[in-house]
Amino acid sequence: MATEEAGYWVPDWPVPYGVRSAITVRSGGVSQGAYASLNLGDHVGDAPEAVARNRERLRTMLELPGEPRWLRQVHGTGVAALTVAPARALEADGAVTAIPGVVLAVLTADCLPVLACGGG
Repeated sequence: MATEEAGYWVPDWPVPYGVRSAITVRSGGVSQGAYASLNLGDHVGDAPEAVARNRERLRTMLELPGEPRWLRQVHGTGVAALTVAPARALEADGAVTAIPGVVLAVLTADCLPVLACGGG
């Protein structure tokens, strides 16, 4: 069972030490209208300033060690291997990293996100 915090859910599942996960919900942000409230997608027509503030709120709420590497999930088979922050948003079906402290964020719509991690 997951526990809900303001703006996100924390899944209750076993993961290796140092691995964290969260699933965002719509509450806790600044977006207005159809995008209210915690919209994190910068590609859907929301005000860029609101998305930036929402992303900053998320970083603060989750006490992230750095800026997430944002991935727009698409229907495909591509996987983005991330080590540094990309210059632009990436589009792929998944993301992977082996670098401690790299935060992966996957924007989904109608796809079920899957987290797979290994101990190290």
